[in-house]
Amino acid sequence: MIRALKNTFLFFATLIISGCSLVPTAPLAEQHDTLLVMFGDTRIDPYFWLRNRESQKVIDHLLAENAYTYAVLEPTLNLQDRLVAEMRSRKRGDDITVPVFMNGYYYYIRYEEGKEYPINCRRKGSMNAPEEIILDENEVAAGHRYCQIASIDISPDNHFMAFGVDTLGKRLFTIYFKDLASGRILEHKIENTTGEVAWTKDCRFVFYAFKDSTLRPSAIFRHDILQPYDDVPVFKETDKTFRAHVFTTKSHSFVIISTSNGIASECWYLDAEKPLDKFRLIVGREQNLEYSVDHSGSHFYFLTNLNAPNFKVLRAPVTNPTLKNWKEVIPADSSVLILTMEAFKNHIVTTERRDALLKVRVVNLLNMEQHYIDFGEEVYTALPSVNPEFNTNLFYYYYTSFTTPGSTCEYNMTTRKKRLLKQNEVLGGFDPTKYESKRIWATAPDSTTIPISLVYRKGTRFSPNTPLLLYGYGAYGYSINTTFDPNLISLLDRGVVYAVAHVRGGQEMGRNWYNQGKLLNKKNSFTDFVACAEKLIADGYTSASKLIAHGSSAGGLLVGAALNMRPDLFKAVVAEVPFVDVLTSMLDSTQALTTVEYNEWGNPHDSTFYYYIKSYSPYDQIKKMPYPNMLVTSGYNDNQVQYFEPVKWVAKLRANNTGNSQILLWVDMSLGHSQSSGRYLQLKEQAFIYAYMLNQWGITE
Repeated sequence: MIRALKNTFLFFATLIISGCSLVPTAPLAEQHDTLLVMFGDTRIDPYFWLRNRESQKVIDHLLAENAYTYAVLEPTLNLQDRLVAEMRSRKRGDDITVPVFMNGYYYYIRYEEGKEYPINCRRKGSMNAPEEIILDENEVAAGHRYCQIASIDISPDNHFMAFGVDTLGKRLFTIYFKDLASGRILEHKIENTTGEVAWTKDCRFVFYAFKDSTLRPSAIFRHDILQPYDDVPVFKETDKTFRAHVFTTKSHSFVIISTSNGIASECWYLDAEKPLDKFRLIVGREQNLEYSVDHSGSHFYFLTNLNAPNFKVLRAPVTNPTLKNWKEVIPADSSVLILTMEAFKNHIVTTERRDALLKVRVVNLLNMEQHYIDFGEEVYTALPSVNPEFNTNLFYYYYTSFTTPGSTCEYNMTTRKKRLLKQNEVLGGFDPTKYESKRIWATAPDSTTIPISLVYRKGTRFSPNTPLLLYGYGAYGYSINTTFDPNLISLLDRGVVYAVAHVRGGQEMGRNWYNQGKLLNKKNSFTDFVACAEKLIADGYTSASKLIAHGSSAGGLLVGAALNMRPDLFKAVVAEVPFVDVLTSMLDSTQALTTVEYNEWGNPHDSTFYYYIKSYSPYDQIKKMPYPNMLVTSGYNDNQVQYFEPVKWVAKLRANNTGNSQILLWVDMSLGHSQSSGRYLQLKEQAFIYAYMLNQWGITE
């Protein structure tokens, strides 16, 4: 398959180099109508046949799409090479993370020049002690284009290590065990998991979450290191909308099973010293009751939405953690969304969002005094870093902004003193004072104001000729934080303005911001994005002839829906692995992730949701009209957004496009939902996207 693809590339390249007059034309997918009937409503899908991934005709079509895209973008190859060189020149080839202390060892990750993947190391007691390489991910990744390590979990006695590996990009991880004393990988492995384990204190047992054929973590098993071929099920989630996970509290005192569906949850606990006991329920699932649990001292701590849409923190005695014993620690605040909670021996730390900015609160458990860490910048991101140690007054956080490279900081929760430990180095003479960021607000059709974050090089003149890239996501409550991306400099230095539309569906403005962009409110996400585009044009930052929209996965749904509403607003659209055939996918309960996402999009087996989803699904809403230029990407091994969604979408767009725009499709035949995992390979894929955008703006150097 790869050889056939390469030969097709060479064929088109030869035509171009030789000056042949034959200009490649976009592949036209055959149309074979399939009738899809639900609630008496008939949809006709002429490209349903493209779902047959084993068909040679389908594969030939994908290869033809790739050959066409290659031929069209061949003139950008030199620009792609320059972009890769630029981005690589800013990156340190050899680097090391800030060491993190845990259970007697300092753990850190280092990189070596020219190697794609990190090397995980530790030193006992002091950074002056001999280095011990516990996992060289370059060795694990050898022979694979993609390799992701889900988690590295060390046993309490520091003797064994469990780690999860995915080499296909399908997010199905195989767990391996390593004897750290001998360096030997144990023979047994556990397949189809989330890749993480929860160790018990005796270091003999681990608990893990099993993923079923739909990628749902549906059961928790106990694994015996000494008898590794007879795993015992301890929990089975029978509700197909729920996902189950298992972890050990930071205190190492309890193993927690947490299962949730986005609107309800329940947790079970087990004394980590008694691995053969049964898990005990804390509070059973109730509609619209969400909670997570951590532990410190004699109490469990709960982050919950109990009578608090934006969440609050409560606690209850370990001896009797039932709901009636939950007592308030941090009260609810309608203007503050509490995102995370982390328990230490003498403190708890919460990450909160107020007015689209992140805040970090510290609570002293000895006297219950509370305070916020002061950051002092208008647009920034501050999030907990790695904090595995329980008995400490030191809290590590990661600070960044559009113009500030990522920085790891140490904060003494008792003395309130901060210390910068490391700021990520950006080579090549990067000067943060040459860039600035700001926030403006757009007004949605329902009068809601939508934040837009912008970053640009100082001196950039805003006008209808200014190239502007508008990015959005807006789903699952996932907020797009303003973080530093050294690769983005390649756009900013060419006069591009980068903007993020913080549309509803994320949680930038609180939990209700998410609720207003899901289920039967989903269209708010799309009209918000359109309003942001209109605002940027109206205020003179750019014009429709210079505005490019960018989204990936659920963000691809966002830009796809906005595209159907207002194709005239955009010069071009880049949609990476876009979720665009929403109705058909959500009707297929055998497809990965469908049932667990009913609470995000709705279950279209209910007619109300069926017709609502149909009314915005980008594939279903394609009309005869002029569409802008587009670049769409897909992964043949993607089991989250199946390859055929973007492929069908492109075929239908071309068939209905009344304009003269180019609609390109690139299907990576060896990857899944994510880009290549290697740090240098990722630069090539980023350069491919950037070169396409720059070409659309007429920027060739």
